[in-house]
Amino acid sequence: MVARLVIAAPASGSGKTTVATGLMAAFACSGLAVSPHKVGPDYIDPGYHALATGRPGRNLDAYMCGPELMAPLFAHGARGCDLAVVEGVMGLYDGASGLGELASTAQVAKLLRAPVVLVVDASSQSRSVAALVHGFASWDPGVRIGGVILNKVGSDRHEALLREAMEDVGIPVLGALRRAPQVDTPSRHLGLVPVAERRADAVDAVAAMAAQVREACDLEALLALARSAPPLGVEAWEPGFDPLRPAPSRKPPAEATGSGQRAPGSAPDPAPQSPDGLDFARPAPRQRPVVAVAGGSAFTFSYAEHPELLTAAGADVVTFDPLRDEQLPPGTSGLVIGGGFPEVYAAELSANERLRKAVAELARSGAPVAAECAGLLYLSRSLDGQPMCGVLDADARMAGRLTLGYREAVAVRDNSLAVAGTRLRGHEFHRTVIEPGAGADPAWGIVHPERRVEGFVQQGVHASYLHTHWAARPEVALRFAGACAR
Repeated sequence: MVARLVIAAPASGSGKTTVATGLMAAFACSGLAVSPHKVGPDYIDPGYHALATGRPGRNLDAYMCGPELMAPLFAHGARGCDLAVVEGVMGLYDGASGLGELASTAQVAKLLRAPVVLVVDASSQSRSVAALVHGFASWDPGVRIGGVILNKVGSDRHEALLREAMEDVGIPVLGALRRAPQVDTPSRHLGLVPVAERRADAVDAVAAMAAQVREACDLEALLALARSAPPLGVEAWEPGFDPLRPAPSRKPPAEATGSGQRAPGSAPDPAPQSPDGLDFARPAPRQRPVVAVAGGSAFTFSYAEHPELLTAAGADVVTFDPLRDEQLPPGTSGLVIGGGFPEVYAAELSANERLRKAVAELARSGAPVAAECAGLLYLSRSLDGQPMCGVLDADARMAGRLTLGYREAVAVRDNSLAVAGTRLRGHEFHRTVIEPGAGADPAWGIVHPERRVEGFVQQGVHASYLHTHWAARPEVALRFAGACAR
């Protein structure tokens, strides 16, 4: 099994991304095939990971996909690699709100049987670092903290004090990074600026991270720690769906944490079922539908498994850039528009009138269109006063408040992605609001943590703020590809 490390921290802002990306790049530059992973629903960090390794950055989200899929998804992404580096999310033990360890870095580390390297912001402490690390190492005996990397160290004297304090803990210090603002990456309202928007600068930033890690960390000790991980003993996930074999049953969130109690207001997942009314025969080669997937600087949020699932379901996946391409790819019979930052590029998207009209014509024809978050905004009538595609009777605008969190949702009616009653877990992450016209048909009924309806279903269009991970329900891709073929 591939050697592996989980890079975690006591809290957000400690330097996980700098250390994880720097390690990925440093090991890749040494000739190792490095598989990059990110715990949770983050879309931006995996872009930097991909730049560092030359391989797709992949997410490991135990809330959306279920704990039972973490090791198989990991094995799929890491197949053929020498080393996998997994960047954690938030603090080591922080997970889905109110659901114990579910979706935490600690839970994923245990599911992967991977040693953890704790990145500690040491900028305002000396001997106290030992108490902090001791507490994190002893909190959960199932989590193996195999080493510590000290970050934002002020001087040689400061480093000596920190290392002396750590001698009493018995956990090795595997690196000590000085404060280095030159490797900082710019942020805005939803976090780091994606690689696609600053590729040249991002290449330089990743190179700087790699140089800093090489200089300050014991790469041989880190690799030895990664190689100490025991075999996982699982089959790698495959991007396909067998209608004759039901998907694995999935526990509701509270049960997945081991608490034995359901979350307030939650309901059990329905029994696994195949998508009703769907022709299970995949399209023959001459019938393979073309599914256009939006990309470029405005639409950077996607999961690597989605195009793999669509391809396995019988579709030809072609990427296009709504900022530059004036037409959809030839033969397009379905459209996927994921998340991103259309609010940053509203004027440019609006100026591409030919493509906006092509998207509207495709939607009016009844073709399947799946839009998440940024895609929802792009399909609206306007965004911050700029004309968009006008597919939906709705207007969008920036808001002062961030909407963020996991959601449980149920399909309200049959649509191009799911039959009514299909239950999915998803994630919202946006600082916009959308104002629908009268009589809009919603896509989802949100059942946890609050009850409300959300999104739009209109002919073949399914548009919503909810980001979902189709690996949890591969039949979604099969249903969508089948609708495109028809």
